[in-house]
Amino acid sequence: MQIAEPLLKAIEELSKLPGVGRKTAQRLALFILKSSEEDVNKLVNSILELKTKLHYCSKCYNLAVEDLCEICQNPKRDQSLLCVVEEASDVIAIEKTNEFNGIYHVIGGILSPLSGIGPEDLKIKELVKRFENETINEVILALNADTEGETTSLYLARLIKPLVSRVTRIARGLPIGGDLEFADEATIGRAMLNRNLL
Repeated sequence: MQIAEPLLKAIEELSKLPGVGRKTAQRLALFILKSSEEDVNKLVNSILELKTKLHYCSKCYNLAVEDLCEICQNPKRDQSLLCVVEEASDVIAIEKTNEFNGIYHVIGGILSPLSGIGPEDLKIKELVKRFENETINEVILALNADTEGETTSLYLARLIKPLVSRVTRIARGLPIGGDLEFADEATIGRAMLNRNLL
């Protein structure tokens, strides 16, 4: 069957999105085609703004509109309680629980020697540097409970234990091999409240 080239291009681009196969991409493209020009322009503008107005916080590497993200700018947050996560999506997941009032550090991934990702590829050096300028009493490691997440947590714990009085890990309750961003708020909230000392 011959598909019009503009539709084919849209399907190809949409299928590049994570979790979107060709059938879903085709449904999305056809939905966009049926949408009003105003709705399509809103979608296009929101994607352009996402790309041009968002960047990484210069302090914690969370998503930010200004130099510092809203969490780092908030004086009501507990600056002595630092939660280390893999990605900005994990910050969003934890924030939805309303159980954590500290600050964050996004390392930008996990150690994975098989994929060629070592400590120098992550924001680990920047994490260690924060202990020079900030008074941090506890570090919570909130990394995924898979093999790479466990390895990264052990590496970080050994690295930062001499720099801080308390290093904890979020409690189990998150499924082994599961991703933090896909867990429900109650499970993440309970895991944050019942974190374990390492």
